[in-house]
Amino acid sequence: MLLAASDVPFAMPWLLLALPLALLPLWRRPQRALAYSWLALLPVDRASRAVDIALRLFAMLALAAIVLGVAGAYRPAYEVERVGQGAEIVLLVDRSRSMDQAFVSKQARLQSQDPNLLSYTLGRERADKDRASKQTAARRLLAEFAAQRTADRFSMLVFSTLPIRVLDFTQKPAAVQAAITAGEIGRGLSETDIGLALLAGLDSFRDRPYSGSRIMMLVSDGGDHIDPDARQEIAKLMREYRVSLYWIYIRSFNSPGLIADSEVTAQNAETVPEVFLHRFFGGIGTPYRAYEAEDPEALQRAIVDVNRLENLPITYRDTVPRRDLSQWCYGAALASVLLLFAARLMELRTWR
Repeated sequence: MLLAASDVPFAMPWLLLALPLALLPLWRRPQRALAYSWLALLPVDRASRAVDIALRLFAMLALAAIVLGVAGAYRPAYEVERVGQGAEIVLLVDRSRSMDQAFVSKQARLQSQDPNLLSYTLGRERADKDRASKQTAARRLLAEFAAQRTADRFSMLVFSTLPIRVLDFTQKPAAVQAAITAGEIGRGLSETDIGLALLAGLDSFRDRPYSGSRIMMLVSDGGDHIDPDARQEIAKLMREYRVSLYWIYIRSFNSPGLIADSEVTAQNAETVPEVFLHRFFGGIGTPYRAYEAEDPEALQRAIVDVNRLENLPITYRDTVPRRDLSQWCYGAALASVLLLFAARLMELRTWR
């Protein structure tokens, strides 16, 4: 992107008052008289005059570049339109206190049900300290997922009683990974309101032009009973914004899972928050997938599905960040000074 001189702002514009110092090389000092009776006898040296003018110009450039560098010249941020393949993905990460508990794999859960393995139950609290928390496991899954979706634009919110926006839509992998890592700091709250989190995630698409696939990815270890008004609003916005929902469910130790057992009646199943939420999502009328993330294979299935279903052309506007130009000014000043220094070393100082 080419910038006109008037488009280059300065961090400290008042220092530009020193720019007239760049005119100092135009001042000609009195020349010492040479030992010749008549200077007109000397031939006109056009090459020397050209070299003299060039050296003065380089000296002016060095002084001006130093002033511009000290004043803090920079290129302002600007937006560009890009076209790629991918999706706009909102990450909704549960930050409740239960997510700080240890992650229990499917194999460990089966072992705990074996009556002969009493040591597992007795030593469960001690083993929890050696296992990663569900929060850590969730962020590891998300980091791997985001790393494989480099063409997508990610936004991120964490939630417990209230949703907190961590990152607005961006395609920069470093910013996405930093946002995923930052949310693990501290401990979560005891309450969870998934309904408010879903509404906040859907609000990320408000007033945004539909430019490709839209995904809302919920990462949580439990469900919630959402009141009818909130359910109606969530369903309406999901259909209006054309959002696909993916739920990576990190199953808790005693959780029945997203699908109720055959012995559980339909009425009783509605009292289980996970099952209730799973059935609500499935009845909205928009694309929905659920994955019980008990092992790496569950994440791999989610990635394969997203890559298969949500890899359409997408048009978006990207912000190119502000760029400091002072180093270029200092570089031009250094090159000019080195050239003047070299000319000084080659100067003939005596006449023979």
